[in-house]
Amino acid sequence: MKDDSRNIPKTEDVFSREELERYLKTVWAGRTSCFLEEVDSTNEEARRLLQKGADHGLLVTAGKQTAGKGRRGNGFSSPAGCGIWMTLLLGREAETDRVSMLTLLMGMAVQKAICNLTDLTPRIKWPNDIVLNGKKVCGILTELVLSAEGKDHILIGVGVNVHNRKFPPELADRATSLFLEGAADVNRSALAAEILYQFELYYKKFMVRQDLSELTEEYQANLINKNQEVIVHAPKGSYRGTALGIDDRGALLVRTPEGIRSVTGGEVSVRGVYGYV
Repeated sequence: MKDDSRNIPKTEDVFSREELERYLKTVWAGRTSCFLEEVDSTNEEARRLLQKGADHGLLVTAGKQTAGKGRRGNGFSSPAGCGIWMTLLLGREAETDRVSMLTLLMGMAVQKAICNLTDLTPRIKWPNDIVLNGKKVCGILTELVLSAEGKDHILIGVGVNVHNRKFPPELADRATSLFLEGAADVNRSALAAEILYQFELYYKKFMVRQDLSELTEEYQANLINKNQEVIVHAPKGSYRGTALGIDDRGALLVRTPEGIRSVTGGEVSVRGVYGYV
């Protein structure tokens, strides 16, 4: 097994069910939980627990992921003791065509939580990344799954790089951590609890109309893509344009020479013209 010890701070904070419960302010999010030292993927573990009867609000966390999942089949580096690797299970209260908006809600929750607990000001990179100084500090993966009874559920996986002091060479140019950006004393239990609390608040507003109409203005204010020239990589080909912001359904509006195009998530990737952002 690979030794991750050089990447762990000397005074590692305690991340456990007991510590999380000390900070938790939610009504339902994370009130039931499964903490593991190591797992292939918290999304996969949540999927397995769903088949055994787990339900709305379950939180799965791990000290380390051996096969962390990102969007579009990408992996997600999740070394031991370095970050928050967690998945929140939701009952399918939202309509199927609204599920992708939950990724944006979680992005807002992570961004707000980091702002509240550190002196850092991260931005949101549509649709699922949180960035600091042009590098990714958090990724989010939302999946729609079926329970053993055939009922829809939603998994929202969150990976926050907290204490990482280094990254694999293939990630070093586009990944960072709260530690590397100057927040050396982050308590992972407190941050995870704040993320869940903020998500619960945003989710309540979202469920009024099952759209982002009450949240669009706040999202736009933190959107790093806004008014930037971007390249949209879609299954049918790539194109360039200027990102204008999002609409009430969470789609990214991109002005192109042919007109304004509405970009939804899924298999689409958006990059800056000169790099990741």
